[in-house]
Amino acid sequence: MLQWFSVSLLNGVSVGLLLFMLSAGLTLIFSMLGVLNFAHASFYMLGAYVGQALAAYGGFWFALICAPPLVGIGGACFERTLLRRVHARGALAELLLTFGAAIVIGEGVKLVWGLGPQPAAIPAVLDGPLFSLYGAEFPRYRAFMMTLAVLMLGALWLVLRLSKTGLIVRAALTHPSTVEALGHDVPRVFTTVFAIGIALAALAGVIGAPLAVIEPGMADAMGPIVFVVVVIGGIGSLAGALAASLLIGCVQTFAVGATASAGSIAASFGVTLPPAWAALTVTQLAPVLPYLLLVAMLAMRPRGFFGERAFDA
Repeated sequence: MLQWFSVSLLNGVSVGLLLFMLSAGLTLIFSMLGVLNFAHASFYMLGAYVGQALAAYGGFWFALICAPPLVGIGGACFERTLLRRVHARGALAELLLTFGAAIVIGEGVKLVWGLGPQPAAIPAVLDGPLFSLYGAEFPRYRAFMMTLAVLMLGALWLVLRLSKTGLIVRAALTHPSTVEALGHDVPRVFTTVFAIGIALAALAGVIGAPLAVIEPGMADAMGPIVFVVVVIGGIGSLAGALAASLLIGCVQTFAVGATASAGSIAASFGVTLPPAWAALTVTQLAPVLPYLLLVAMLAMRPRGFFGERAFDA
C-alpha cells in the first residue's frame, strides 16, 4: 500500500507539473492580455511536432532549445497580424478567431506530418531509473520534467514580480495610456507576452512528447483538461494553475491505479447504485473526474482557488 501511494504520488506530481507547463502559458496570456486562447493546446501539439522534426535533425537538446522559440515566433506573428485586429471587437471575436486557428493548425499538422503517430525518443542521459522507492523505480526523465517545470515557475515569478520588465507588463495591462506616455510600446509588450505564453505551450509539447503519443488528436485530448485547470485554479492566477494542475494530476493518477468500484464506494456511504453504475471501477471513471471537479468548483466557488475574477466575468 505504501509503495503504491508513494509511486502514485510522484507520478501524479509529475503529470501535474506537465499540465502546469501547458496551462501556465494560457494563464499568462489571459491574465496579461485578457484573451482566452482556444488554440493554446494546438500550439502545444505544434511544439511536439516541431520538436520531433528538430530532434530528428539535431537531437533532443537541440529540439528543446529551438522548438519553443520557433513556435513562439509563430504565435507572435498570429497575434500581430490577426488577433490584434479583432481585439477591439471584444472577447467573442477573439474566441472565434482562436477557435478557427486551432482548426487550421490541426489540419496543417495532418497535411505536413500525416495521420499516423510520430516517434519521440528519450535522450540516453535521461533514460533509465533515477532511484528506487519501495522496490519501484522512478524514471530520470520524469524527474527532469519536474525540475524544468519548477525552474519555469521560478523564472516566471521573478520576471513578473521583481523585474522592471514585469512591472511594465503589469502596468500596461491596467494603464496602457500611461505606459505609452512613458515611452513604452504597449502593443509590442502584448505581442511579447503572447509569444512567451505560446512558447511555454510548445515547451510542454517538446517535454511531454516522449511520455505520450505525437498524433493529430493530442490537442483535442489536452485542450479540455487545460481549461479545467485554468478554471479550477482561478482564471488569471499562476498560483491557482499550479495548485489545480497538481490536484488534477494526482487525482487522475490515483484513480487509474485504484481497484475500488463505484458500487463499493457508494455502499460505504449507505447508498445503493443500479448494477450498471455499481460495476464501474474508479479506473474507468478517471477521465471524468477532472470535469466533476470543474462542476463542483463552478457550483461552490466560481472564481476558482485564487482567481480574481469570476468565470462569467
